Amino acid sequence: MTSHKIGIIVSSSRPTRIGPKVARWVSELAPYGSEVDLIDLAEVDLPFLAEPEQPATGNYTLPSTVAWSEQIRGYDALIIAVPEYNAGYPAVLKNAIDSLHAEWAEVPIGIVGYGWGAAAGAARQLGEVLDRVKAVRLDGPGLSFGQDLTIEGEILDAAPVDGVRGLYDQLVAAVREKQAAA
Repeated sequence: MTSHKIGIIVSSSRPTRIGPKVARWVSELAPYGSEVDLIDLAEVDLPFLAEPEQPATGNYTLPSTVAWSEQIRGYDALIIAVPEYNAGYPAVLKNAIDSLHAEWAEVPIGIVGYGWGAAAGAARQLGEVLDRVKAVRLDGPGLSFGQDLTIEGEILDAAPVDGVRGLYDQLVAAVREKQAAA
């Protein structure tokens, strides 16, 4: 099996976040032979829409944007672990997406929501944005407090292991399709 490089984005930067635990659990379910990295947006620390030109130009001048672009281009696929904040997804994630443009096109990106109601609203909104930037959006499972995980982020036995593995299968298939078309 060919190795695939998959980035898992921790999309919350709140001090009390559980995203790193969810992302780590998702990473542990990666298929054999896949290289998986955690990408923590709290560490990426992009300034808020600070580039002098529109991202669509690709003329990045800030070191943080250049580094973010290079990092995203280094992956065959991504998974975004996304919580729901007030029926939406975190602003730090929207900024991370909006800071780039061409980097997202045709990249297989899976969504794993977590929180109350399995972050269904956030996942839906994020899906619309990923469609807009021409990513290959793959909807993954959601994890609900009390059923799949605790408020502290501990993963429970009922968590959708098969759903995450199925998402990886879709990601790998999308990467292979993209590589075959290239």
